[in-house]
Amino acid sequence: MVAHAHTCRFNLRRLLCVCALLLTACARTPTTIFTNADILTMNEAAPTAEALAIKGERIIAVGDLEQVKALAGKNAIVRDLHGKTILPGLIDAHGHFGAGSVVTSFADLSPPPAGPVRNLGDLVDALKSWRAAHPRAPMIIGWGYDDSLLTERRHPTRDDLDKISAKVPILLLHTSLHLVSCNTPCLKAAGITADTPDPAGGVIRRWPGSHEPNGVLEEKAIMPAMALIPKPSLRQFAKAVKANQMRYASYGITTAQDGAASPEVIKGLKALAMLGQLKIDVVAYPLVSAPGGFDKTLPYSHDYKKHFRIGGIKLVLDGSPQGKTAWLTKPYYVVPKDMDENYKGYASMKTRDVDQIIRQAFAQNVQLLAHANGDAAADQMLTAIAQANTLEGPADRRPVMIHAQTVRPDQIALMKTENVIPSYFVTHTFYWGDWHRDSVFGPRRAARISPLKSTLDMGVPFTLHNDSPVVPPNMMMLVWSAVNRTTRSGKTLGPEERITPMDALRAITINAAYQYFEEDNKGSLEVGKRADITILSANPTKVPPEEIKEIHVLETIKDGKTIFASHG
Repeated sequence: MVAHAHTCRFNLRRLLCVCALLLTACARTPTTIFTNADILTMNEAAPTAEALAIKGERIIAVGDLEQVKALAGKNAIVRDLHGKTILPGLIDAHGHFGAGSVVTSFADLSPPPAGPVRNLGDLVDALKSWRAAHPRAPMIIGWGYDDSLLTERRHPTRDDLDKISAKVPILLLHTSLHLVSCNTPCLKAAGITADTPDPAGGVIRRWPGSHEPNGVLEEKAIMPAMALIPKPSLRQFAKAVKANQMRYASYGITTAQDGAASPEVIKGLKALAMLGQLKIDVVAYPLVSAPGGFDKTLPYSHDYKKHFRIGGIKLVLDGSPQGKTAWLTKPYYVVPKDMDENYKGYASMKTRDVDQIIRQAFAQNVQLLAHANGDAAADQMLTAIAQANTLEGPADRRPVMIHAQTVRPDQIALMKTENVIPSYFVTHTFYWGDWHRDSVFGPRRAARISPLKSTLDMGVPFTLHNDSPVVPPNMMMLVWSAVNRTTRSGKTLGPEERITPMDALRAITINAAYQYFEEDNKGSLEVGKRADITILSANPTKVPPEEIKEIHVLETIKDGKTIFASHG
């Protein structure tokens, strides 16, 4: 699906690396052979193997057992995996690693199966419990509430939250990260009143028939409230990152992304990297929201320094479909209360700014990621990219459309022409599939969200992601969703857009490596590539499709070292 010439071609750098490893076979670093396993290499030229050998940070042999043993040497350690499955280290094609680390300190308001909150009563109980455990905290902060899954089917308002405390600011982050809910002290601290106008690209929700804010803020309107969240110290951030990277590793992830990274998060991750505290690779993409925000002086690079690098920039062009703020070309199936019947969501950025930033990035050959859930936002992005390609000339830039939930066939065709990679948030089919069908898009449009098979058939390489912390970074759940497209109610959403387990696995390995310009180093089990390995309890291509989500990660190996091992 990707440009496999990149992975299959003769690679002198890789060959030299292997030669160097073989010449130092007597060094102290042991050689390990993995055998008696289903080895899925993700290399189309040799998709399976009997054995795999690693030495230090690299793979030194892949193939039949006798050949691998001969290359590994007589002192190699042999690991019998008793029929388990080996994959390349799994790659997070989009998420918010830094934010996902920080929110673990907030009250968990997520609905099942991610968390405990089913209704507003559960939400209030969770906030009160968190407050009892953090009596000196200057704010009460909750994370992950989802109005579409609450029994009441609405956002908590300032009145709901004032009943918990009318003195301490309370700030709740919606699961999409595109809306928040505040109590009265929070609104006051943020400077939001009845006289505050809606910002460009955002909405301050009001009580019916009034200008008085009801506590719910959308998109750009959330920024004053978000600024109230206390910044963690480096020690606190380090503790949170340590826990989060082990969580990622427990799902088999060896490379993670921090999309829309703030300057503070970038500074913190860089500091932790220099201290040797990153065990997985992390690629950051700072958020740019205006032409003046594109910083040409940042060290954009394809090379890591102690597991960290800045890979490019991130734009946010619209909002959340589950929150009904994504920017569509046709109205929502059920428009939000008090909205006009033609409500289609709205843009987060002005088109002239998007055009200018994308051209700036292309001129510098800096990789671009752009959040575009609605097809109107996708139009905005693709038009800007076509203009920039014309003005700046062709180059291998690999821009990525993040989420791409509602892209149309004509837009997929344009992605192929303009070399845009869509990264699909396909677990929407489970978490919000019923909501999308019955309220957001209606049955016909909902069946086409994350159109994987259509994209595959048109020859466009794509990746898959969980957008963690929006949902857990569970990679087997991601594969299961791509293969089955089963909703919470057990119905199939768009069966014609289902793909095979192998196609889904490629999307989180070799395709994701290609998205990151790392296909020569990661994404497949080939000689000379990094020894990033995920060991699974079963083979996703052999179990019944509905059982894929039950597969668990037994071990995650990064650069030849085990960073996670299951004790279950």
